[in-house]
Amino acid sequence: MTQSVVVQVGQCGNQIGCRFWDLALREHATVNKDGTYDESLSSFFRNVDSRFDDPTDIPLDQGTGKIKSLKARAVLVDMEEGVVSEMMKGPLREVFDFKQLLTDVSGAGNNWAVGHKMYGSQYREHISDIIRRAAEFCDCLQCFFVLHSMGGGTGSGVGTFILNLLEEEYPDVYRFVTAVYPSIDDDVITSPYNSVLAMRELTEKADCVLPIENQALTSLVNKINQALPPLKTGKRMYSNVGGEVKQGSAITTNDGSVVVKPTDEKPFDSMNNIVANLLLNMTSSARFEGSLNVDLNEITMNLVPFPRLHYLVSSQSPLYTLADIHLPPRRLDQMFSDAFSKDYQLLKSDPKHSLYLACALMVRGNVEVSDVRRNIERLKPNLNFIHWNTEGWKTGLCSVPPVGQSYSLLTLANNTCIHNNFTDLKDRFVKLYKRKAHIHHYTHVEGMEMSDFSQSLESLNSIIQEYSDLEKQMYNIPASEPRLQVVT
Repeated sequence: MTQSVVVQVGQCGNQIGCRFWDLALREHATVNKDGTYDESLSSFFRNVDSRFDDPTDIPLDQGTGKIKSLKARAVLVDMEEGVVSEMMKGPLREVFDFKQLLTDVSGAGNNWAVGHKMYGSQYREHISDIIRRAAEFCDCLQCFFVLHSMGGGTGSGVGTFILNLLEEEYPDVYRFVTAVYPSIDDDVITSPYNSVLAMRELTEKADCVLPIENQALTSLVNKINQALPPLKTGKRMYSNVGGEVKQGSAITTNDGSVVVKPTDEKPFDSMNNIVANLLLNMTSSARFEGSLNVDLNEITMNLVPFPRLHYLVSSQSPLYTLADIHLPPRRLDQMFSDAFSKDYQLLKSDPKHSLYLACALMVRGNVEVSDVRRNIERLKPNLNFIHWNTEGWKTGLCSVPPVGQSYSLLTLANNTCIHNNFTDLKDRFVKLYKRKAHIHHYTHVEGMEMSDFSQSLESLNSIIQEYSDLEKQMYNIPASEPRLQVVT
């Protein structure tokens, strides 16, 4: 069994990470009812003995070892201590290893240069040490997940610095990035600068990027709230996940439940919950058994035909997975239709009018391969696949559904439509850059040059051009491929 390490950077990355670990524990609690530390748990959690000051991993013991205390394979980094401090005082505090976190007090001031050039250099050794600690507890480290936002200073700056560090020190380990892009009306005026400067690093150093837009998340939250019963929209009730779990095990509280009291949602909780569910669904095959499991490295192998064009459009159905939301289940075929609708995407775009380079279907629950094939054949006539990969579908079947659902579907598509989102970002960048607005806040940071702006813009332009050139093939496909003629 392989393991993955989640690197949470900045306020956004840590809040998403906290939601991911909460929901992941709920999922494992529904399956792991006897408190056994098994391979499923080991993919993202360590089993430690908290009686010792420096806890070490307890062997799986052929699947019979009992849970002592679970520690998430997580690294927490933020240049403001507020969010991380709150997490370390919250209900999940015992899940995080305090030796794998790094905080400062002053923040990066919504400035990529402060995060990347200043804090990156200042904390390089410390960051390297805490990542090495997390990596050394893995028997077979397969993947790093980096969670961060693009608009702020810590997420974009320190997040991409860490990505560079991972590429240098762990070149053979896959680097997945979940990057949250700012809305058009973002209140951080320098967010276009931060996003474009960070994108250059994502293009060059990441193996796979899942871009997510705040604007799309806001629309999805509104969609969910409209579907919920009236009493559930203003407040979320966290109930027990169902099923008996061994009393006192690490995936329960002292009274045997997970979280039993109602809690008022914070402004971004619903949005973070959607992103956390994306990560849950994407990693389900790494955490649970299935008839057609998809290894994480297969996502990159099957969906990224060109190294730089590794930006994937994601959508999922259902959008909600909490056990306390009691809505009629979607019909299976309707779930597939929903996932290919722009209304269920985590990015404001429309793949149906662009070109698919490849597409993955990550299905969870009691779904047969024949159901998936039937829906692929039903949907294919309305989807444009590039002519050299018309059968570019990757299918994964995980037998364990999300909590409270019969089944779910996550789609990951490499689609040329993403150049429209990047063009919008470029336009916002250029609007600031042509007036040299706020540039001095960046150039006064040691190591930051004007060339960083021009090179980042050039990198973004090249990505836009490469996706645009591929999309043009949708209108210029030869009737048939030339055949080799043998002259005798």
